[in-house]
Amino acid sequence: MDVPEGFDPGLILALNLAGTFVFGLSGGLAGVRARLDLVGVVVLAAVVGLAGGIIRDVLIGTSPATFRDWRYLAAAAAAGLVCFFAGRLLERAERSVMVFDALGLALFAVTGATKALRFGLGPVQAVLLGAITGIGGGMLRDVLLRQVPTVLREGLYAIPALLGAAVLVIAQQAGSTNPVFPVLGASVCAAVRLFALRYGVDAPTPPHSPPPTKEPSR
Repeated sequence: MDVPEGFDPGLILALNLAGTFVFGLSGGLAGVRARLDLVGVVVLAAVVGLAGGIIRDVLIGTSPATFRDWRYLAAAAAAGLVCFFAGRLLERAERSVMVFDALGLALFAVTGATKALRFGLGPVQAVLLGAITGIGGGMLRDVLLRQVPTVLREGLYAIPALLGAAVLVIAQQAGSTNPVFPVLGASVCAAVRLFALRYGVDAPTPPHSPPPTKEPSR
């Protein structure tokens, strides 16, 4: 596993697999809401769960970890099956798709920045790649379901990912390899995203901009 020297490879692998699974849950639940069949739910969960890591590795210039470690595919497929067979139970949790999406965003933002540092990218580039890794799965989920991507709508999405990645990068640049920082970065990202969802905090918009128009019915 490609990780910065000093960070626990087992911890980073666990965060990667957890991110794959929870992003897969967000994709699978979105598929259940869209009334897709078993294949559709599992495929959507797999695509969403794996997209962030694939985007990260392609931008870095290495072969995607998804295709080198079967556990990523297994985690994503398992998320899809859980959603298909237990979707009603998961749906009882208010805004469950957005909660799982926030967790996936947080985990992938941190692991994306971690791998960028391992491959020699600068701190700014690592933060940006962490954010891109985090938002990739959610964007692809929305595009496949013909929705405006969450990152382009009102609400904080990319900003929490940038903050979470920045926590880890700042710690690494300061010379710290304490394994608490990947967890702290993910926690900051998830907390900011969930706070924004709970209290309706939005990113700044242009002054005197017209209200957003509703999407046309399909």
